[in-house]
Amino acid sequence: MKNTLHDRREFLKTAGKAGMAAGLSFTVLPSFAKDFGYASFYNIGFMQQPLPYNYNALEPHIDAMTMEIHYTKHAATYAKNLQEAAAAEGVDTKKMKLETVLSSISKYSPKMRNNAGGHYNHELFWETMSPKSEKAPDQKLGKAIEKDFGSFDTFKNQFTEAAKNRFGSGWAWLVLTDGNKLVISSTPNQDNPLMDVAEVKGRPLLGLDVWEHAYYLKYQNRRPDYINSWWNVIDWDFVEKRYRKMVND
Repeated sequence: MKNTLHDRREFLKTAGKAGMAAGLSFTVLPSFAKDFGYASFYNIGFMQQPLPYNYNALEPHIDAMTMEIHYTKHAATYAKNLQEAAAAEGVDTKKMKLETVLSSISKYSPKMRNNAGGHYNHELFWETMSPKSEKAPDQKLGKAIEKDFGSFDTFKNQFTEAAKNRFGSGWAWLVLTDGNKLVISSTPNQDNPLMDVAEVKGRPLLGLDVWEHAYYLKYQNRRPDYINSWWNVIDWDFVEKRYRKMVND
């Protein structure tokens, strides 16, 4: 798959005008449409979208080979298998939102659960990273983190521990609950907080992939080193905007 630079907002705008000319398919939501109680900052949809930066853009923290394999092999397979599961289980991907499927995932097959989660998680993961990363959030999200965790450093330490201590494969999350409170959680495999099977339910703002395929080529078994390095590539501007849309709508 060709790796090109894209601004997601411009990409969605262009693709929306072009329809299916580019061979891409995704459900178009009304502007900031609400889905089970929160506003989508962008629509993930059921199809893999272009990576918003080059494979080597996040080096030295995430190496180009890992990024390429992660995106073109692992994430692409989740997207492919999700399409197969949707077709087999009668999910109309042109009419139903992926978030809606996730919110009732217990009604679907393990294949749907694993691949719908895997696809959603990775699409969000790519967007929450950037080669132009700030060290910490400011503005509204920064204040919310200080309110709910006491300080950014406390939040960072708790998130790092959740990621380090996730047994086996899974994810660590910064989650906004229905009461607009920020909490940290982790999920096994490709589960996420949107799922009705999640122990901690809410709206994911930020997620870290701690499957070995996300870091093993560079960090081998040193997951803590990978986690510490990842803090250098978080796109806090994107997370800030996502947070604002969730709490304002």
